[in-house]
Amino acid sequence: MSPEPTYQFAVLGTGRIGAMHAGILARHPGASVRWCYDVDPARAETVAAAHGARATTRLEEALGDPDTDAVLIASATNTHVDLILAAVAAGKPIFCEKPLDVDLARVEELGRRLEGSTVPLQVGFNRRFDPSHGGVQAAVARGEIGALELLVITSRDPGPPPPRAILEACGGLFRDTTIHDLDMARFVLGEEPTEVYATAANRVDPLFAELGDVDTAMLVLKTASGALCHINNSRRTNYGYDQRVEAFGAEGMVRSNNHRPSEVSHHSATGTNRRDLLRHFFIERYAEAYEAEIRDFLAMLREGRSPSVGYADGHRALVLAEAALLSHRENRPVRPSEISPLYPSPASPA
Repeated sequence: MSPEPTYQFAVLGTGRIGAMHAGILARHPGASVRWCYDVDPARAETVAAAHGARATTRLEEALGDPDTDAVLIASATNTHVDLILAAVAAGKPIFCEKPLDVDLARVEELGRRLEGSTVPLQVGFNRRFDPSHGGVQAAVARGEIGALELLVITSRDPGPPPPRAILEACGGLFRDTTIHDLDMARFVLGEEPTEVYATAANRVDPLFAELGDVDTAMLVLKTASGALCHINNSRRTNYGYDQRVEAFGAEGMVRSNNHRPSEVSHHSATGTNRRDLLRHFFIERYAEAYEAEIRDFLAMLREGRSPSVGYADGHRALVLAEAALLSHRENRPVRPSEISPLYPSPASPA
């Protein structure tokens, strides 16, 4: 058997997520980190030194290297489009963290500029690769619960809120956090939502209201077949990172439960209890998913197939996020086609 090819990556953006991805690439037998690019030279140098890579603040140095096989974009969201286009111009396959951008007009302009390109672009909706959530989707797709009637997605972050600078740049709750759940809804439903109703409030921290954002939300999505999806979000829990997906159908229910460091429970005459908190936040909770999406990207490169999660998925999730935001502001159901004529009609393939 011939050895697995090794792809040398330029990691663009070496903050918390970029550093995590660099570690995953360095551990994988089919990948290595060749370049670490960041506007902060100290940050780039720290991550590069950890993996025997080269650090740079000059994008053209990393992309112009003929030995750079692919790029992983984990920089600030408002830089994603420019970095994608630069990588396409250099002919480098791209893995880009979600979202593509918080500005739908920029994302749709990106789509127009990508027309005819043969450079693959995979979007980092990592929760699709989580074994538990993926198990729910697979069970629904196999028809194990009959026709899907209700999908319930719970996603609640532990406090305190992120730093102000991050909140100012992230695009708000719907575009930053709920977008993961909207992608998960599309993934499990197997059809495009045709209507979105959202209501939201400020219950957690006055900072969110000061920034014109919300911190607590409920959404209801409808599909052409009549399936309903309920998403509930909060920016605060005092018991850890709360992540659950439940699909209910005519013949049963399938659910992915929260992950805990231990499954030990204590039973006595005074009752039953569990003292462990949920896994604290997204890097710990979705460690397996982050690894799996990189394995999938590398397999895509080896096999020459299309990305599992591509531009269209990034675009449609953002359209749904914009529909939720408009629904909240105007207190009415919103059809995604009101947001973008590019969103597929119910008869279009998902």
